[in-house]
Amino acid sequence: MLTQIPPLSQQVILITGASSGIGAALAQRLASEFSGIRLVLAARNQEKLEVVATDCRKVGAEVLVVPTDMAQVEQVQALAQSTLSSFGRVDALVNNAGYGQMGPVELIPPEYARRQFAVNFHGPLTLTQALIPTMRQQGGGRIINVSSLGGLLAFPSGGMYSASKFALEALSDVLRMELEGFNIKVSVIEPGPVKTEFFQVVSEQIAKTIPEPEKTPYRASIAAMKHIEKLTAPLTWSAQQVAVVIEKALTDNNPRPRYIAATGGKTMLFLMTKILPRKLVDLFWQRFYSIAQVAKEWEQGG
Repeated sequence: MLTQIPPLSQQVILITGASSGIGAALAQRLASEFSGIRLVLAARNQEKLEVVATDCRKVGAEVLVVPTDMAQVEQVQALAQSTLSSFGRVDALVNNAGYGQMGPVELIPPEYARRQFAVNFHGPLTLTQALIPTMRQQGGGRIINVSSLGGLLAFPSGGMYSASKFALEALSDVLRMELEGFNIKVSVIEPGPVKTEFFQVVSEQIAKTIPEPEKTPYRASIAAMKHIEKLTAPLTWSAQQVAVVIEKALTDNNPRPRYIAATGGKTMLFLMTKILPRKLVDLFWQRFYSIAQVAKEWEQGG
């Protein structure tokens, strides 16, 4: 049974990863542009969530804060239940929570690989499964999965992150087809580099997983990761710019399957997936992430 979806100002929007970065920017933008909107904000840090919630309430939004660790299935399910108990419906789910577990695949401990997928893939999957029945019953809804250009292009030292985002992209494609008949529209947002806490978290994760990088064959590549943020700075978007793209996915009458939120993103994807030989693309990434230097040092005796 399909019914008329209410205008955004009357909708309930659930945003994960809403304590900072893209999630916080989106919450604040929606609150300021759609007076009366109801927002559910989820993230691990309640103190930061409350700051964002206060800003949103000041401009007329009704806000529910639900501290949630997306790696914990029970907490994710409780988030869905709290949303429905408070508002009785959810019109749009923005699966934004995520982080990057960087480093050579060989050196990522199994528990860190599992957590990468728990946050970036299993958390969104669990939350989506919990909310689909309500969306179907109310006549429709939207699911926005925040992926990355790294969900389409894999690169050295980003194996775990890209693998989790590739999985999220595949899940999104399947859900888009399965849920179309229920008027539940599914879109993916693919940002490039964004000025958030992403690279700070990357550095913290590398320090935890590879405490003595100089003792590994990948020391040149690990050292190069410290400079990636600076190298990509000319292409970096603000969280607010990405929030504009997500709002478009929420408001388009016929939302696209994918929205690229990156300077030159479409051109880069076209070149690297359709035009350039695979070997040439590999060589580009190997040099950019200093894997070529790793090979050279190994040939010289490790």
